[in-house]
Amino acid sequence: MESYIQITKLNDFIFCPKSLYFHSLFENFEKETYHDTPQLAGKIAHSAIEEKKYSTRKEVLMAKEVFSDKLGLCGKIDIFDCEKGELIERKYRVKQIYLGFIYQLYAQMFCLEEMGYKVKKLAIYSSADNKKYPVKMPTKKEQEEFLKLIEKIKHFDIAKDKVEVNETKCQMCIYKPLCH
Repeated sequence: MESYIQITKLNDFIFCPKSLYFHSLFENFEKETYHDTPQLAGKIAHSAIEEKKYSTRKEVLMAKEVFSDKLGLCGKIDIFDCEKGELIERKYRVKQIYLGFIYQLYAQMFCLEEMGYKVKKLAIYSSADNKKYPVKMPTKKEQEEFLKLIEKIKHFDIAKDKVEVNETKCQMCIYKPLCH
């Protein structure tokens, strides 16, 4: 049986494949053991979603588990307005729209569509400053790049695959003490 890739791990893998490995090692530990301020702030930003207190409208799905058998993905969406067809990924503070954020949205979109929902709009919401950033629907080329990433993750071997070191990213990584 092939295992599913968690949607949240797409961003981790793009950030650094090693961080994905360490994240997997620590999954069963208390989060406070290894989470830093940005991770804790992110958890707070998602609390209204997880507790399903964001909206009382029945056409708004919150923290819904989604999956794609076709792509081997699973996870949860933050918000999907079935009436508008708008899928929103919430972040605590968005300083920049990273490719990992966009790929999380694409993954959620593909899962929802495979489950029979129609996604028309994508957005990233920054709760710290109450800003919503529209994300364009993926072009054919962007879809192909996304699928290449999925394949890369499925076949990644930390013992064999060379990982490029990006010192800027390493400085921000919560797993820095374990790496190198």
